[in-house]
Amino acid sequence: MRFYLTTHKRHWVRLTGIPLFLKSAHFVEAVKLPQALGRYAVDSGGFSELQQRGRWARSPRQYIDDLYRIWEGVGPFDWAAPQDWMCEPLIIHGGQAGPLTFVGTHLSVAEHQHRTVANYLELRSMAPELPIIPVLQGWEMADYERCVSLYERAGVDLTREPVVGLGSVCRRQSTREGAAIVTAMAAHGLRLHGFGFKTLGLARVGHLMASADSLAWSSHARRRPAMPGHTHKNCANCIDYALNWRTRVLAGLPTWQQPLLDAH
Repeated sequence: MRFYLTTHKRHWVRLTGIPLFLKSAHFVEAVKLPQALGRYAVDSGGFSELQQRGRWARSPRQYIDDLYRIWEGVGPFDWAAPQDWMCEPLIIHGGQAGPLTFVGTHLSVAEHQHRTVANYLELRSMAPELPIIPVLQGWEMADYERCVSLYERAGVDLTREPVVGLGSVCRRQSTREGAAIVTAMAAHGLRLHGFGFKTLGLARVGHLMASADSLAWSSHARRRPAMPGHTHKNCANCIDYALNWRTRVLAGLPTWQQPLLDAH
Protein backbone atom coordinates (compact mmCIF):
# COMPACT_ATOMS: atom_id res chain seq x y z
CA MET A 1 0.00 0.00 0.00
CA ARG A 2 1.23 3.50 -0.87
CA PHE A 3 0.33 6.22 1.63
CA TYR A 4 0.08 9.71 0.09
CA LEU A 5 0.37 12.76 2.30
CA THR A 6 -2.28 15.26 1.19
CA THR A 7 -1.29 18.94 1.12
CA HIS A 8 -2.33 22.20 -0.50
CA LYS A 9 1.28 23.43 -0.55
CA ARG A 10 2.45 22.73 -4.10
CA HIS A 11 6.11 23.56 -3.39
CA TRP A 12 6.32 20.51 -1.11
CA VAL A 13 6.78 18.37 -4.22
CA ARG A 14 10.34 19.69 -4.50
CA LEU A 15 11.08 19.31 -0.76
CA THR A 16 10.37 15.63 -0.07
CA GLY A 17 10.36 12.27 -1.79
CA ILE A 18 7.42 11.09 0.34
CA PRO A 19 4.36 10.45 -1.88
CA LEU A 20 2.11 13.54 -1.99
CA PHE A 21 -1.50 14.13 -3.03
CA LEU A 22 -2.51 17.58 -4.32
CA LYS A 23 -5.49 19.22 -5.99
CA SER A 24 -4.97 20.18 -9.61
CA ALA A 25 -6.18 23.70 -8.76
CA HIS A 26 -3.14 24.31 -6.54
CA PHE A 27 -0.88 23.84 -9.57
CA VAL A 28 -3.15 25.73 -11.97
CA GLU A 29 -2.79 28.86 -9.84
CA ALA A 30 1.02 28.80 -10.15
CA VAL A 31 2.88 30.98 -12.65
CA LYS A 32 5.97 28.77 -12.32
CA LEU A 33 5.55 25.12 -11.47
CA PRO A 34 7.86 23.35 -9.00
CA GLN A 35 9.53 20.15 -10.21
CA ALA A 36 8.68 17.06 -8.21
CA LEU A 37 11.37 15.28 -6.24
CA GLY A 38 9.30 12.14 -5.65
CA ARG A 39 5.97 10.52 -6.44
CA TYR A 40 2.68 12.40 -6.40
CA ALA A 41 -0.92 12.02 -7.50
CA VAL A 42 -3.48 14.64 -8.54
CA ASP A 43 -6.93 15.20 -7.09
CA SER A 44 -9.53 16.85 -9.30
CA GLY A 45 -11.00 18.83 -6.38
CA GLY A 46 -14.48 17.42 -6.91
CA PHE A 47 -15.59 17.69 -3.29
CA SER A 48 -15.00 21.47 -3.20
CA GLU A 49 -16.52 21.98 -6.65
CA LEU A 50 -19.77 20.22 -5.76
CA GLN A 51 -19.89 21.54 -2.20
CA GLN A 52 -19.60 25.17 -3.31
CA ARG A 53 -21.29 25.11 -6.74
CA GLY A 54 -23.33 21.94 -7.00
CA ARG A 55 -21.73 21.34 -10.40
CA TRP A 56 -18.40 21.29 -12.20
CA ALA A 57 -17.30 24.76 -13.33
CA ARG A 58 -14.30 23.45 -15.30
CA SER A 59 -15.02 21.66 -18.55
CA PRO A 60 -13.36 18.30 -19.27
CA ARG A 61 -11.23 20.06 -21.90
CA GLN A 62 -10.02 22.60 -19.34
CA TYR A 63 -9.22 19.87 -16.85
CA ILE A 64 -7.25 17.87 -19.42
CA ASP A 65 -5.28 21.01 -20.37
CA ASP A 66 -4.52 21.53 -16.67
CA LEU A 67 -3.30 17.95 -16.31
CA TYR A 68 -1.03 18.23 -19.35
CA ARG A 69 0.53 21.39 -17.91
CA ILE A 70 1.10 19.66 -14.55
CA TRP A 71 2.56 16.56 -16.22
CA GLU A 72 4.98 18.61 -18.30
CA GLY A 73 5.86 21.22 -15.65
CA VAL A 74 5.92 19.29 -12.38
CA GLY A 75 6.73 15.86 -13.77
CA PRO A 76 4.80 12.66 -14.50
CA PHE A 77 2.25 11.88 -11.77
CA ASP A 78 1.22 8.42 -10.60
CA TRP A 79 -2.39 9.09 -11.57
CA ALA A 80 -5.09 11.76 -11.60
CA ALA A 81 -8.69 11.51 -10.40
CA PRO A 82 -11.51 12.22 -12.88
CA GLN A 83 -14.14 14.89 -12.41
CA ASP A 84 -16.30 12.52 -10.40
CA TRP A 85 -19.53 13.18 -8.52
CA MET A 86 -19.50 12.32 -4.80
CA CYS A 87 -22.67 10.78 -3.36
CA GLU A 88 -22.73 11.95 0.27
CA PRO A 89 -26.22 13.18 1.28
CA LEU A 90 -24.87 16.68 1.96
CA ILE A 91 -23.42 16.89 -1.54
CA ILE A 92 -26.74 15.82 -3.06
CA HIS A 93 -29.29 17.52 -0.80
CA GLY A 94 -27.27 20.46 0.52
CA GLY A 95 -27.02 21.67 4.08
CA GLN A 96 -24.54 22.75 6.71
CA ALA A 97 -21.65 20.80 8.24
CA GLY A 98 -19.67 22.90 10.68
CA PRO A 99 -18.40 25.98 8.80
CA LEU A 100 -19.12 24.42 5.38
CA THR A 101 -22.27 25.19 3.40
CA PHE A 102 -23.30 22.66 0.76
CA VAL A 103 -25.46 24.05 -2.02
CA GLY A 104 -26.60 20.58 -3.12
CA THR A 105 -26.75 19.12 -6.62
CA HIS A 106 -30.34 17.92 -6.10
CA LEU A 107 -29.68 14.94 -8.34
CA SER A 108 -30.01 11.24 -7.58
CA VAL A 109 -27.19 8.88 -6.57
CA ALA A 110 -27.75 7.04 -9.85
CA GLU A 111 -27.31 10.28 -11.82
CA HIS A 112 -24.09 11.04 -9.96
CA GLN A 113 -22.82 7.59 -10.87
CA HIS A 114 -23.72 7.95 -14.53
CA ARG A 115 -21.97 11.33 -14.68
CA THR A 116 -18.89 9.92 -12.94
CA VAL A 117 -18.54 7.05 -15.42
CA ALA A 118 -19.31 9.29 -18.41
CA ASN A 119 -16.67 11.80 -17.35
CA TYR A 120 -14.04 9.10 -16.94
CA LEU A 121 -14.78 7.80 -20.44
CA GLU A 122 -14.64 11.30 -21.90
CA LEU A 123 -11.35 12.18 -20.20
CA ARG A 124 -9.72 8.92 -21.26
CA SER A 125 -10.86 9.42 -24.85
CA MET A 126 -9.43 12.94 -24.87
CA ALA A 127 -6.09 11.99 -23.29
CA PRO A 128 -5.53 8.20 -23.40
CA GLU A 129 -1.85 8.67 -22.55
CA LEU A 130 -2.58 10.30 -19.18
CA PRO A 131 -3.08 7.96 -16.18
CA ILE A 132 -6.61 9.01 -15.25
CA ILE A 133 -8.26 6.50 -12.93
CA PRO A 134 -11.86 5.30 -12.71
CA VAL A 135 -13.64 6.07 -9.44
CA LEU A 136 -16.46 4.09 -7.86
CA GLN A 137 -19.18 6.29 -6.38
CA GLY A 138 -22.25 5.41 -4.34
CA TRP A 139 -23.70 5.51 -0.84
CA GLU A 140 -25.25 2.13 -0.05
CA MET A 141 -23.53 -1.17 -0.81
CA ALA A 142 -25.90 -1.81 -3.73
CA ASP A 143 -24.91 1.55 -5.23
CA TYR A 144 -21.26 0.55 -5.43
CA GLU A 145 -22.12 -2.78 -7.01
CA ARG A 146 -24.22 -0.90 -9.55
CA CYS A 147 -21.30 1.42 -10.29
CA VAL A 148 -19.05 -1.57 -10.97
CA SER A 149 -21.67 -2.79 -13.44
CA LEU A 150 -21.82 0.62 -15.14
CA TYR A 151 -18.10 0.43 -15.89
CA GLU A 152 -18.43 -3.15 -17.09
CA ARG A 153 -21.24 -2.20 -19.47
CA ALA A 154 -19.08 0.65 -20.77
CA GLY A 155 -16.34 -1.85 -21.61
CA VAL A 156 -14.01 -0.94 -18.70
CA ASP A 157 -12.41 -3.92 -16.98
CA LEU A 158 -11.72 -2.49 -13.54
CA THR A 159 -9.60 -5.49 -12.58
CA ARG A 160 -7.05 -4.44 -15.21
CA GLU A 161 -6.79 -0.86 -13.95
CA PRO A 162 -3.66 -0.04 -11.87
CA VAL A 163 -5.80 1.97 -9.43
CA VAL A 164 -9.55 2.33 -8.86
CA GLY A 165 -10.67 5.18 -6.61
CA LEU A 166 -13.26 4.52 -3.93
CA GLY A 167 -15.36 7.62 -3.37
CA SER A 168 -17.82 8.80 -0.70
CA VAL A 169 -16.40 6.47 1.97
CA CYS A 170 -13.93 8.73 3.81
CA ARG A 171 -16.42 9.93 6.44
CA ARG A 172 -17.44 6.30 7.13
CA GLN A 173 -14.06 4.64 6.77
CA SER A 174 -13.79 3.41 10.37
CA THR A 175 -17.43 2.24 10.59
CA ARG A 176 -18.69 -1.28 10.01
CA GLU A 177 -20.58 -0.05 6.94
CA GLY A 178 -17.50 1.61 5.46
CA ALA A 179 -15.35 -1.45 6.10
CA ALA A 180 -17.97 -3.68 4.45
CA ILE A 181 -17.95 -1.50 1.30
CA VAL A 182 -14.14 -1.57 1.08
CA THR A 183 -14.12 -5.33 1.64
CA ALA A 184 -16.77 -5.96 -1.02
CA MET A 185 -15.04 -3.80 -3.63
CA ALA A 186 -11.65 -5.36 -2.90
CA ALA A 187 -13.27 -8.80 -3.35
CA HIS A 188 -13.86 -7.86 -7.01
CA GLY A 189 -10.08 -7.96 -7.41
CA LEU A 190 -9.74 -4.17 -7.60
CA ARG A 191 -6.64 -2.23 -6.56
CA LEU A 192 -8.40 0.44 -4.53
CA HIS A 193 -7.36 3.94 -3.54
CA GLY A 194 -9.02 5.24 -0.40
CA PHE A 195 -9.61 9.00 -0.53
CA GLY A 196 -9.09 10.86 2.75
CA PHE A 197 -8.44 7.92 5.04
CA LYS A 198 -7.53 8.44 8.68
CA THR A 199 -5.80 6.28 11.29
CA LEU A 200 -8.81 4.17 12.29
CA GLY A 201 -9.79 3.49 8.71
CA LEU A 202 -6.26 2.52 7.74
CA ALA A 203 -5.95 0.18 10.70
CA ARG A 204 -9.22 -1.53 9.80
CA VAL A 205 -9.08 -1.87 6.02
CA GLY A 206 -5.71 -0.52 4.91
CA HIS A 207 -4.52 -4.00 3.99
CA LEU A 208 -7.31 -4.21 1.39
CA MET A 209 -6.23 -1.11 -0.53
CA ALA A 210 -3.44 -0.37 -2.98
CA SER A 211 -3.11 3.19 -1.71
CA ALA A 212 -4.70 5.91 0.40
CA ASP A 213 -4.25 9.61 1.09
CA SER A 214 -4.81 11.75 4.17
CA LEU A 215 -4.97 15.42 5.18
CA ALA A 216 -5.79 14.55 8.80
CA TRP A 217 -2.41 15.84 9.94
CA SER A 218 -3.46 19.46 9.25
CA SER A 219 -6.59 19.47 11.44
CA HIS A 220 -4.61 17.55 14.07
CA ALA A 221 -1.93 20.27 14.07
CA ARG A 222 -4.46 23.12 14.15
CA ARG A 223 -5.66 22.01 17.58
CA ARG A 224 -2.17 21.91 19.07
CA PRO A 225 0.69 24.33 19.82
CA ALA A 226 3.42 24.66 17.21
CA MET A 227 6.37 22.28 17.36
CA PRO A 228 9.31 23.40 19.52
CA GLY A 229 11.38 25.99 17.69
CA HIS A 230 8.60 26.85 15.23
CA THR A 231 7.44 30.46 15.23
CA HIS A 232 4.03 30.03 13.57
CA LYS A 233 0.84 29.88 15.67
CA ASN A 234 0.31 26.20 14.84
CA CYS A 235 1.71 23.68 12.37
CA ALA A 236 -1.40 23.25 10.20
CA ASN A 237 0.68 24.16 7.12
CA CYS A 238 4.02 22.78 8.27
CA ILE A 239 5.89 20.10 6.38
CA ASP A 240 7.91 19.09 9.45
CA TYR A 241 4.72 18.37 11.37
CA ALA A 242 3.16 16.56 8.42
CA LEU A 243 6.15 14.24 7.96
CA ASN A 244 6.38 13.53 11.70
CA TRP A 245 2.62 12.82 11.77
CA ARG A 246 2.99 10.38 8.89
CA THR A 247 5.76 8.56 10.70
CA ARG A 248 3.66 8.31 13.88
CA VAL A 249 0.63 7.04 11.94
CA LEU A 250 2.62 4.31 10.23
CA ALA A 251 4.28 3.31 13.50
CA GLY A 252 0.85 2.99 15.15
CA LEU A 253 -0.57 0.61 12.55
CA PRO A 254 -0.51 -3.18 12.98
CA THR A 255 3.06 -4.42 12.61
CA TRP A 256 2.23 -6.67 9.65
CA GLN A 257 0.99 -3.61 7.75
CA GLN A 258 3.84 -1.17 8.40
CA PRO A 259 6.46 -2.38 5.89
CA LEU A 260 3.96 -2.08 3.05
CA LEU A 261 2.63 1.32 4.07
CA ASP A 262 6.07 2.81 4.59
CA ALA A 263 7.20 1.99 1.08
CA HIS A 264 7.63 4.99 -1.20
